[in-house]
Amino acid sequence: MPTRRHFLLDSARLSAALSSVSLAACASAKKGPYPFSLGVASGSPLPDSVILWTRILSDPLGAEPMAPVAMPVRWEVANDEAFRSLVASGTATAAPELAHSVHVDVKGLAPDRPYWYRFMLGGAVSPVGRTRTAPARDSMPGMLKLAVASCQHWEFGSYAAHRHIAAAAPDLVVFLGDYIYEWGPYQLRHPTRAVRSSESFTLSEYRKRYAQYKSDPDLQAAHHTAPWIVTWDDHEVGNDYAALRDERLAADFAARRAAAYQAFYEHMPLRLPQVRRDGFGAVPLFQRYDWGRLARFHVLDDRQYRSPQVCAKSATRGGSNAVFARGCEALRDPRRTMLGFDQEAWLESGLATSRAKWNILAQQTLMAQSSSVPVLTPQDGRFWTDGWDGYPAARRRLLETIVKHGAHNPLVLGGDVHTFYTTSLRPDFSRPVSKQNPVVATEFVGTSVTSSSRPQERTLAQMENNPHMLYGRSDKRGYLLLEITPKQAVARCMGLDDVHDAKSAIAQLAAFRVDDGMAGAMRLG
Repeated sequence: MPTRRHFLLDSARLSAALSSVSLAACASAKKGPYPFSLGVASGSPLPDSVILWTRILSDPLGAEPMAPVAMPVRWEVANDEAFRSLVASGTATAAPELAHSVHVDVKGLAPDRPYWYRFMLGGAVSPVGRTRTAPARDSMPGMLKLAVASCQHWEFGSYAAHRHIAAAAPDLVVFLGDYIYEWGPYQLRHPTRAVRSSESFTLSEYRKRYAQYKSDPDLQAAHHTAPWIVTWDDHEVGNDYAALRDERLAADFAARRAAAYQAFYEHMPLRLPQVRRDGFGAVPLFQRYDWGRLARFHVLDDRQYRSPQVCAKSATRGGSNAVFARGCEALRDPRRTMLGFDQEAWLESGLATSRAKWNILAQQTLMAQSSSVPVLTPQDGRFWTDGWDGYPAARRRLLETIVKHGAHNPLVLGGDVHTFYTTSLRPDFSRPVSKQNPVVATEFVGTSVTSSSRPQERTLAQMENNPHMLYGRSDKRGYLLLEITPKQAVARCMGLDDVHDAKSAIAQLAAFRVDDGMAGAMRLG
């Protein structure tokens, strides 16, 4: 598997890097430009630890703004925002090989409580971030307040949704992919119209793209408010890619993907299950997080291991297509997979062993069947092949796994399609609900932070062809806000008045409740 850079430095190289730290670089931090222009972040919370992140960068769009030397970055964690009561501190190395990013796994923390953290380089002090640890594994928290977001193309509006996420003060933020988009002009203000330019292919270009996005103060505010759990979708690399195949069918796509994966790690508060030295050809992103016994998050990766999309538009292009099921026999091939068979087995194990009140699948896209024409038999329908509709056998395996193991209160979260959806999931969408074909899970899909969608009229027509869709709203940008208790989960669709206005107000468009032990959502109000 081709790689672009070493993934993490071994201890010998780290020691060497530390010994080579330039005193001049430390001195410049006292006098020069502010080094924490991208803010700070935390994520991957466990009961006794959390990942803290920052990146040393003074100019978000500078080509090579930092000296190519390692830098010692100090960090502190406290019980209070004023840092009167420190609980942990240390020094981490910002290495040039990893774009001077810093990932600190702070251990020995108390469960289920907030902490405040900051970084220091020379005389410069970062913004203060607020994080929290997960509850103790055998505890039953009274409530989890959860924000869910995805799809924040710089070219399509302001990040006002993130300002409102910060104001909501959630316990946790789950981001479901398309944190960046691979194209667009490099500028530090959100443009008034989209211009397709400057597509990212190299590590340097992806780094520059992340720096552009993370320079936004509202996005930083959402990171400063709560820990994040993250996964990716396609645009962190390239549109509609599948495993090691992209739209262009490019021979060098593996190298491009490795560069994009490295840049993703460099800019996310991401916990990795093991230290690797073999590069970013592959990244074990699917992970499991428990919020006491209230919720288990099964965080999925539907890009890295999937089978290529079938029935492409032409023999010279990969990626998605809209196809009629009768004309695309390969669509129903049971050997095809969305998650990869290893991840499918991992998910089955996590569902089978879960003792959580709510099992939450944090994945990228709409899972419910979505046909643009009526479906009367399994051979009917017109489907988009990049989503779960392009992998119906894999979707059925997943839903039947939920039934097989009796996973308690399954909730599926999704993004990608830039539309709010609430749906009822069942193994066979071509047959009505029955004892043999029950509703097995509730799905909540969030709209995009900024990325554009289709007119609402088309979404209403789509719902008529898909009666398992209880709600659809495509004309608003925003995020999902969930309040999860042992007795119920409430999902609120939060929509901006105007995505192009950074000061836009936000309003609840719809709300749904799922009761403990009852698959399916009920609309509130």
